[in-house]
Amino acid sequence: MTQVGDAVVLDTSDVDRHVGRPVGGGQLKEPVTVTDIRRWAQGMQYPNPIHYDDEVAAASAWGRILAPQSFTICCDVGHGAGPAIVGSLPGSHMIFGGDEWWFGGPRIFPGDHLRMRRRFVDYKVSDTKFAGPTMFSRGETVYTNQRGDMVARQWSTAVRYLAEEARRRGFFEQAAPAPTWTPERLAAVAEQRAAWVASRAGSSGPVLEEVEVGQRLPTRPIGPHTLSTFATEWRSYIFTVWGSNVQEGPDHLTEAGWLPEMDRHLEAAKADPALGDGLYSGPSRGHTDVDHARVIGMPRAYGYGASMGAWVLDYVAMWAGDRALTRHSAVQYRFPAFEGDVTYLDGEITATRHDPTLGAGVVTIEVVMTTQDGAVMAKGPVEVEIPA
Repeated sequence: MTQVGDAVVLDTSDVDRHVGRPVGGGQLKEPVTVTDIRRWAQGMQYPNPIHYDDEVAAASAWGRILAPQSFTICCDVGHGAGPAIVGSLPGSHMIFGGDEWWFGGPRIFPGDHLRMRRRFVDYKVSDTKFAGPTMFSRGETVYTNQRGDMVARQWSTAVRYLAEEARRRGFFEQAAPAPTWTPERLAAVAEQRAAWVASRAGSSGPVLEEVEVGQRLPTRPIGPHTLSTFATEWRSYIFTVWGSNVQEGPDHLTEAGWLPEMDRHLEAAKADPALGDGLYSGPSRGHTDVDHARVIGMPRAYGYGASMGAWVLDYVAMWAGDRALTRHSAVQYRFPAFEGDVTYLDGEITATRHDPTLGAGVVTIEVVMTTQDGAVMAKGPVEVEIPA
């Protein structure tokens, strides 16, 4: 952090040299397993049985268990955010600012082995109520399978900010008061979740002529979020398993400028992996440790931006059915999922068209994610291919 008069300035000089350049990162050592896919569905609280139930999957058009499209980010090492966190910003931390996805068509099955190619795209600095001068940086990750097919391209936005300034301002302390849940309110959440689960389209998903602009999707509630659910989410990402990945190229994440309390101890981790784990010791500690959350300007433990993106993709897939394929999404994240909150996803169809190139229909759904208090957590369009 640099002080110029009364103003706090973000020194981005070390970031500039990386703009537009390829960056290194981790690669998973082994192919995807069916347990990886099952664990992911569990961690994302996505009860679609074609992703974990052998009998249901065998009776589907796919004939076997396959991964949801949201699982793509599970095949990365670092939530897809790695190429957006480039260059040193001393005393900084980061949260997710959004993801844009383009899906090529191939689905992920047990036995597939994905590789990632990454580059740092660009950045801008804006003044925010949360932390003053804040960097919004973008990185690209291209996911290909063992056959060389492009599974997806992801542009991830990292919000990099000065932790001391965020603590001083206490924005989320005021904007995100801890909720109180009565038995009656919790029963209403459970009833709404049951209705959403029952709405699963499965093999009888909609065709183009059955949908119309203005049609709304069933509400999906997730929560209340707890330390247990945050830990379950974290451990569903394959790269969090000790020894699961290997670094290719320089590890630029170690030079990001993390606070000492949030840094990993990589040399010591060679003997004890917990010291470089990320959650036990490292930048993700604040997700399940309230004291470390407050160090970086958060009032309570909080969830993962990558999971928010997965919730959106799974939400649309539940409505669209087994034959559908999400082609594109562009969702901005505005507000974390804090411990104690319930997250609500709502969607509305804003456009429909027939795509002669695909020989299918394409439906655009505007998805909005809110808290129990109505604060907008995330928002953006998702384009999904359905039968014509």
